[in-house]
Amino acid sequence: MFDYAPAPESRDIVDLKPSYGLFINGEFVDGSGSPFKTVNPATEEKLAEVASASSDDVDRAVQAARKAFGVWSALPGAERAKYLFRIARLIQERARELAVLESLDNGKPIRESRDVDLPLVAAHFFYYAGWADKLAYAGFGRRTTDGHSGTKPLGVAGQVIPWNFPLLMLAWKIAPALACGNTVVLKPAETTPLTALLFAEICRQAELPPGVVNIVTGAGDTGAALVAHPDVNKVAFTGSTEVGRIIARAVAGTDKKLTLELGGKAANIVFEDAAVDQAVEGIVNGIFFNQGHVCCAGSRLLVQESVHDELLEALKRRLGTLRLGDPLDKNTDIGAINSAEQLAKIRELSEAGADEGAERWSPACELPDRGYWFPPTLFTGVAQSHRIAREEIFGPVLSVLTFRTPAEAVEKANNTPYGLSAGVWTEKGSRILWMADRLRAGVVWANTFNKFDPTSPFGGYKESGYGREGGLAGLEAYLDV
Repeated sequence: MFDYAPAPESRDIVDLKPSYGLFINGEFVDGSGSPFKTVNPATEEKLAEVASASSDDVDRAVQAARKAFGVWSALPGAERAKYLFRIARLIQERARELAVLESLDNGKPIRESRDVDLPLVAAHFFYYAGWADKLAYAGFGRRTTDGHSGTKPLGVAGQVIPWNFPLLMLAWKIAPALACGNTVVLKPAETTPLTALLFAEICRQAELPPGVVNIVTGAGDTGAALVAHPDVNKVAFTGSTEVGRIIARAVAGTDKKLTLELGGKAANIVFEDAAVDQAVEGIVNGIFFNQGHVCCAGSRLLVQESVHDELLEALKRRLGTLRLGDPLDKNTDIGAINSAEQLAKIRELSEAGADEGAERWSPACELPDRGYWFPPTLFTGVAQSHRIAREEIFGPVLSVLTFRTPAEAVEKANNTPYGLSAGVWTEKGSRILWMADRLRAGVVWANTFNKFDPTSPFGGYKESGYGREGGLAGLEAYLDV
């Protein structure tokens, strides 16, 4: 049997500094909190020391954003668009550097950061740059007699993003905020701050006015200070449902606008007439992409009983071909788990699945000696009462359930507190539409999974949050309409 020779991407393109400060008012400054280290999850090697922002530092950042808001919001939309277009082009020019740094800090395969994350990051800035001078035609608010929009920017946006797609989530938040005329204070995740800090350099390179984008690094206390700051007009959060609840309580009773994109437990539903090989690829992409660190991951596979055995055989055969290892190797399919804490959670829930009676299976897989690793895993014989069918694992673990009729598939798919996404695999267009109409999920993919586009809105129902990001709907979240 042939095997792939290693094809590692060089780290030399990345200029890692020993320490990083906060980015406030266009300058890198020291933080007054205790600095923390960020590590490469594939090797546990320390990458850099990063400043931690105290509540005083957050206040400085918000004040800088407030001062810049007067200048930025007064610019004509076409002028704001020029900066956004410039940022988009710089992201493209520095895409290889950003992709390598993302894989080093996050653990995701370079093939994903290079071919998925970075093109989407640039696309979001290009897309919202195009909207900056067309807000009067976006359909929000009432147009005045002189043709101007009745909408206006909100002010300062406080944005808190997760560690699974650090740079992409930054783009989802910052691009529409700036296009609408807002200024931003963004807090990246504690375990993955480095690409956000490199983006700060890109903002300087693009000559973005000081204070329009500010980046404060730190742990949960830093994010809490940003959310609670009285001069923040809009809060945007992507992360766990547990933290989302805390933020919703903190914002309640204020006039801050809030969007939350939280957890998920998506159903990937395969009917007996689906193209099996195509469905298998969609299942693999749905749950093993980015090590399953995806809020909309298809972590529950619902298979029609009549094709269960055939599909499982094909799926196991396909999992045996996945390559786990060095995230910087261009042949790698499964990278490292982002942190020791997340690995412990994945292990705990997987052990609970086995203890509750589900049958666990993983392909033969040699795990590296150092770093945080978990093999691609699937569970069969799963009941809806099992924890692995109810709780978000946020790792490369798939729970397999069965159904007989479309109505049963809908009932099982909707039997979750979450409602972020779903997938339907069938040859019948009418069945796709019937299912999509009944699935309580913000995004329903048909004969594909995990497909994203900046023109398409994304968000959830129930405990998956509220509000939409992306597309025209993503503008409304940053406008006073």
